Amino acid sequence: MGIIERYISRELLLPFFVVTIILIGLFVSFSVARFLTGAVAETLGAIAMFKLVGLKTIIALEVLVPIAFYVAVIHGLSRMNRDQEINVLRSVGYGDNQIIRTVFIISLPIAILSGALSIYARPWAYAESYVMNAQAEAELNTDRFQPGRFYGSEKSGRVIFIRRKDDLEKRMEGVFHYIRTAENREIIVSREGYQRPMTQEQWPHIELLDGKIYRLGYDAVRDSTVQFEKMIYFNENDQAQNYRRKAASTQSLWNSEQPQEIAELQWRLSRPAATILLALIAVSFTRTAPRKDKADRTFIVAALVFAVYYNLSGLAKTWVEQGVVATVPGIWWVYGLLFIVVVLRLPELRLFLSARK
Repeated sequence: MGIIERYISRELLLPFFVVTIILIGLFVSFSVARFLTGAVAETLGAIAMFKLVGLKTIIALEVLVPIAFYVAVIHGLSRMNRDQEINVLRSVGYGDNQIIRTVFIISLPIAILSGALSIYARPWAYAESYVMNAQAEAELNTDRFQPGRFYGSEKSGRVIFIRRKDDLEKRMEGVFHYIRTAENREIIVSREGYQRPMTQEQWPHIELLDGKIYRLGYDAVRDSTVQFEKMIYFNENDQAQNYRRKAASTQSLWNSEQPQEIAELQWRLSRPAATILLALIAVSFTRTAPRKDKADRTFIVAALVFAVYYNLSGLAKTWVEQGVVATVPGIWWVYGLLFIVVVLRLPELRLFLSARK
């Protein structure tokens, strides 16, 4: 890499790191505020809450990294254009083709980083946060309960009472559990119970010992009683299935034929392409006359373009999951549109493609 390439690299990478740090800071601040509002810190503890924030930040990096480089390219090249440095480079024979090539080369390792975050770090972080989110949000989380008090949920129709509790051993005595469903009302009374450690494979569950189940139908004829020595009470909601798909390994998604899992796989594989295409689009926004009012409009238009892309990519993923769009073309039509925009905005690239033919 020559002197000019190193100079351009420095002008792009420095704002890239700065913008990345700013975006991470904003995301962490927002996450901490949301968790504090939702009383997650009280349920999990401060250390576990910050670990959960860290995991969610890792998940967000696959989106934050392309955004940061997109902004960095616009900022760096616009600054060079405003200070007439681009014209100086052109006067010494370093034209727009070389600038595009340099930006493309710089974007490659960042695209690889974005892809690695999406393919490897994202599912790992989702798997870890799956367990911690379950601990924080599960209605059957014994950390939420204090002995001698009734706890109810209008949403699920559940009422829970515990006579005594040992926080160290996760042991409960005198467990009462009531839930109302469309079919019947169920009362569980147990001598003792244990909160078992959660895993990535299971939502929170409680092991109940020596108890009875009373099922009271709305029709009195359908009442029944069941006595048990040991029972595993397991509660899972739709969120668990969504988390498991996002936490699945890329290899397992590759072999799947389910539209939801194919959409997840295509999303992960599209991160490098998104990083490179957004960087090339950013180059086109820096080719304005070096005036402040035009530079301001450039940033506004660039922000609108990114907003349209981001919403379209999320919509495309949802359409594949719901079967509105087939798995082929899947979400790739969005990146086809991005490529067309790049070709239309960069005449040099059109000439290059024409020469290749």
